[in-house]
Amino acid sequence: MRIHFIAIGGSAMHSLAIALTQKDYQVTGSDDAIFEPSKSRLKKFGLLPDRMGWYEDNITSDLDAVILGMHAKADNPELLKAKELGIKIFSYPEFLYEQAKDKTRVVIGGSHGKTSITSMILHVMKYHDKEIDYMVGAALEGIDNPVHLTQENDFIVIEGDEYLSSPIDRRPKFHLYQPNIALLSGIAWDHINVFPTYENYVEQFRIFIDSIVNGGILVYNEEDAEVKKLAEETENPIRKHPYQTPEYHTDGDHTILDVPEGELPLEIFGKHNLNNLAGAKWICQHMGIDEDDFYEAIATFKGASKRLEKLAENNSSIIFKDFAHSPSKVSATTAAVKEQFSEKKLIACLELHTFSSLNAEFLKEYRDSLEKADEALVFYSPEAIAAKKLDPVSADQIMEAFSKEGLRVFVTAEEFKKELHNLKLENSVLLMMSSGNYGGLDMEEVKAMI
Repeated sequence: MRIHFIAIGGSAMHSLAIALTQKDYQVTGSDDAIFEPSKSRLKKFGLLPDRMGWYEDNITSDLDAVILGMHAKADNPELLKAKELGIKIFSYPEFLYEQAKDKTRVVIGGSHGKTSITSMILHVMKYHDKEIDYMVGAALEGIDNPVHLTQENDFIVIEGDEYLSSPIDRRPKFHLYQPNIALLSGIAWDHINVFPTYENYVEQFRIFIDSIVNGGILVYNEEDAEVKKLAEETENPIRKHPYQTPEYHTDGDHTILDVPEGELPLEIFGKHNLNNLAGAKWICQHMGIDEDDFYEAIATFKGASKRLEKLAENNSSIIFKDFAHSPSKVSATTAAVKEQFSEKKLIACLELHTFSSLNAEFLKEYRDSLEKADEALVFYSPEAIAAKKLDPVSADQIMEAFSKEGLRVFVTAEEFKKELHNLKLENSVLLMMSSGNYGGLDMEEVKAMI
């Protein structure tokens, strides 16, 4: 097949393009800007466009399909040309479903924990040499490409994102996969630019549960009240398997899982990660991995990329970087680090970077999310707020929203960087949380602080 990607530079889009190339598809693509690491990876596989921009002549009648990424707009000239020629147009999830429709589809959904749970499952499968297809939203140790597609594998594991499918398809991605086996980890309001009310957001997860095929399986986190309610209320004829955080304890800087055979030391830590582990175990068991084999494999799991990634460590101090940005993730990550390193001072730094986090009305959702930190710093850019055409937000509004005693708020990258380098890090953990880069902060310089 000949496939053209409109907006090939996206993190998921370029990974799918590479996966199809590895499956011997003929792939081309276009974009108006491509950044690292997408750029280098596309170049390695001969997929980097010769020119940046959108050009009608990229779309020819011999194409079998076009895959449209979210970065493109509805009036994209290549999209309009494809429509004119009658070429089949897929969103990313639509095309992924086409690749997976004859397989057992395992879809991991939820506002938080999706990437970690999917990564745990893939780690266990790889550890036991079980070949499966997959799509995960992060780079994993030992896995070359976050998307892997074959003709022969029976299972495909998909990280089920609730964000929109494409500029012309406003359905959440995870509505399109029709899972045979699904997991729902938790619900915490996010993406308010798309789902303006909490009720509207929750409704997307109700639809997800209803999309599970008849006789399928739902594995769900019963500690999340909203998830439990949806699971119990559904009339979809499916089997349901609730899970909860397993028994564990900490010993110094180590987390120990209490298993039937005794104590199992883990490489990961934090209650939220142990909860994720319990969900991953159920899924792996439904995929043919027994409990003992799961525990043997998960003991060597070190975490997904950008999720509590250790940047630096010396005898008294540690620096972590984490992708956390939504209120529930910030709260869970901060609590996890404080629980694991209770004898150290926790200095938590958060960048408000996303559309939701910079919305004046949504800010109140962050109340008490930094409560476990001994010191807390928040950085945001008024320019970013203006660029997103949002109402201005003041430092006082942020102070009031977080309700954190001693919170320091910074509105310029220079001020934040200066304060960061003035921190006293003896016997401390520095936790850097952001989906951005703090206005261009060099993480190599941060590493060198200890």
